Amino acid sequence: MADKTMTAEEVVSRLASGMTLGIGGWGSRRKPMALVRALLRSGIDDLTVVSYGGPDVGMLAATGRIRRLVTAFVTLDSIPLEPHYRAARERGGLELTEVDEGMFQCGLRAAAQRLPFLPVRAGIGSDVMRSAPGLRTVTSPYADGETLVAMPALRLDAALVHVHRADRLGNGQCLGPDPYFDDLFCEAADAAYVSCERIVDTAELTGEAAVQSLLLKRLAVTGVVEAPNGAHFTSCAPEYGRDEEFQRWYAATPWPRFAARFLGPDESAYQAAVRHWRREQER
Repeated sequence: MADKTMTAEEVVSRLASGMTLGIGGWGSRRKPMALVRALLRSGIDDLTVVSYGGPDVGMLAATGRIRRLVTAFVTLDSIPLEPHYRAARERGGLELTEVDEGMFQCGLRAAAQRLPFLPVRAGIGSDVMRSAPGLRTVTSPYADGETLVAMPALRLDAALVHVHRADRLGNGQCLGPDPYFDDLFCEAADAAYVSCERIVDTAELTGEAAVQSLLLKRLAVTGVVEAPNGAHFTSCAPEYGRDEEFQRWYAATPWPRFAARFLGPDESAYQAAVRHWRREQER
């Protein structure tokens, strides 16, 4: 069994402009921000991004990397509207396909199962069908004859997710209260890259928590990156919460100023800049 460890830069070297990229997490919770920052340091653009969006979408939108966004929402959770995403939408900077949260999950599940679509009730009777005119309905072939949304598979070229622990083989462990849909992102993708707070021996994965916490299977994972604090400034409960003070500063700061200070040459420069910013706030 192969050692799948790599750096964030090696992950990005395997991505390309024009790809459909899935990003795990939920809003401003357990986003693979170290991998997103590495992507921002590259020249990759013209992306179709599939995400329950948070600052990952905001940062990529601010830099003009997104051609099309498929999402159920984009939020910072404690700050309802992601300001950099909102600015991109207001200037017409990207194409948007917005669906119901349940429809989004169904699309990932269809892709994970290699199906062209799955039927779902979510969306029926709502404006989702009007705002996403490409969606189609199907009629149940059984006696009920029910009309359902045919949610198309959200097939991904690559997925980026962040978990608490992983081994070198690609098994990933979630120690938080909610797995979100990171397993589906990985299974829906041709290649899945996982960052984690710490890489451990395989035996340690079940020593710290129950086997049910093993969210990601090695067969669905292409590469593993050790990235301590790699979800910052989003939360990675129970290890750390969302950095609310930093998030407020991010939301209130013009993008060029934020990028100039925090998008350094590598992840260590980002973490050092955050520590320096923190000391400034404490004075």
